[in-house]
Amino acid sequence: MKTLKTSFKAGVFSAVVFAFAAIAIPVSAGNQVSISIDAKKPGPVINKNIYGQFAEHLGTGVYEGMWVGPDSPIPNTKGWRNDVIGALKKMHVPLVRWPGGCFADEYHWRDGIGARESRPVKMNTNWGNVEERNAVGTHEFFDLVDLLGADAYVNGNLGSGTPQEMAEWLEYMTGDGKSTLAELRRKNGRDKPFNVAFFGVGNEAWGCGGNMKVEHYTSLFNQYASFLKAPKAYMPKIIASGGHDDDTTWTDYLTKNIHEQWNMRFDGVSFHYYTLPTGVWEKKGMALGFGEDQWISTLKNTLRMDSLIKNNVAKMEVNDPKNKISFNVDEWGTWYDVEVGTNPGFLYQQNSLRDALVAALNFNIFHAHAARVRMTNIAQMVNVLQAMILTDKDKMLLTPTYHAFEMYVPFQNATALPLTIANNPEYSFAKTSIPEVSASAARALDGKLYLSLVNTNPNKSVDVDIDVAGEKLKTAKGRVLTAKAMDAHNTFAQPQSVQPGSFNASAKAGKLTLSIPAKAVVVVALE
Repeated sequence: MKTLKTSFKAGVFSAVVFAFAAIAIPVSAGNQVSISIDAKKPGPVINKNIYGQFAEHLGTGVYEGMWVGPDSPIPNTKGWRNDVIGALKKMHVPLVRWPGGCFADEYHWRDGIGARESRPVKMNTNWGNVEERNAVGTHEFFDLVDLLGADAYVNGNLGSGTPQEMAEWLEYMTGDGKSTLAELRRKNGRDKPFNVAFFGVGNEAWGCGGNMKVEHYTSLFNQYASFLKAPKAYMPKIIASGGHDDDTTWTDYLTKNIHEQWNMRFDGVSFHYYTLPTGVWEKKGMALGFGEDQWISTLKNTLRMDSLIKNNVAKMEVNDPKNKISFNVDEWGTWYDVEVGTNPGFLYQQNSLRDALVAALNFNIFHAHAARVRMTNIAQMVNVLQAMILTDKDKMLLTPTYHAFEMYVPFQNATALPLTIANNPEYSFAKTSIPEVSASAARALDGKLYLSLVNTNPNKSVDVDIDVAGEKLKTAKGRVLTAKAMDAHNTFAQPQSVQPGSFNASAKAGKLTLSIPAKAVVVVALE
């Protein structure tokens, strides 16, 4: 992470989103928007980890937002808030990245083990310069992912750590023998090794992780990764710190110059891209109270994710033609000016219907690139940036982004299906234009065919004809997320202002047409 850095009751509604191999055909006057799905040509599996989360020691993202400690009057399990855990389990969180972010490259794992009252107190110099008491360390983090039923993505300290420290942390977590470190883990309460699904070698090495050039980082990766060893059953996938925004240099150089050896793994490259309404870091734009100019600019900027992925994957196709290395967008989401009256280092921001559309548009882009994009992590899970959940002491609310993630659960580990969008109109405001309809289709693990839809136009609904080759559709059943205002959001006084409503449509005369409301996200099962 850069240091600078509604309830809608619908009778007949549905929406559309970008999908695997989605093709937009220019609109012709008077022609109906239509989506054609080829269910007989399955594409890649949409890895569940595309819906990954991120929990950094930043503001109240971990402390207060999730961790309250076992002695808190707020109901908790092993120190983790029961209300937050319960809500996150309902959205099937598949993966959590921890402890950072920029925090990772100043985090020393030994500070977070042993008796909590004896752990050292440090200053979180990246985020607000507040005390970091290390109450949440390795064991507490794995309690969290165990409670969620999620996998763990641990980010190691390359910036201020050493190869020995990183290697010993992995041994502490995964050792299954009688080594001193494995025995120390057992002494601290964990007999069996922890399951570490992914391990990151540093974070944003080009920025807060050390201000390095890619050549220097690549040499360090080769050195550090050579000592990351674990029993075969517990060996994580190793992720290199990659580039950001328009820069493809890191993806290109890393995939050219890092090669797996007998004693070293290289499984993926990370990538970071944040959506700013203005595109200007110094004045990003507000989370609420924006006009239509920043509605469309935000959606246009988030749609850039598609070309950014394409440009990086093009480098990987040359350097890694066998598709062994994954491209992982492990930081993404909206980043606004902080809420007035809050600590600027805490990155707290409200979350509106606009954020839900941002999430859905990105999901569809990730689906379209599922062959390479096998993990992403939105920033962040609670109280930070584009959060799923906001808390205020013992109170909690679910954001529109939460609802988008929960609606898309059927796409986890589903098989992407190719689709085309014909006669897709453009939504325009002032001099800016974007496609009005975005869609994605997949065959889920339950055997059903799911279609996700987004209408980016905040002013009018759009009718869309749906066709599945070789099948006669009868119904579309699911949910819709929309609201009257572009910045509709939930508050602690009104926590259910924005939430999904039911959506049902039936074919007439053998034709299934979905009426997508303005500024809406829809996910339906087609039968």
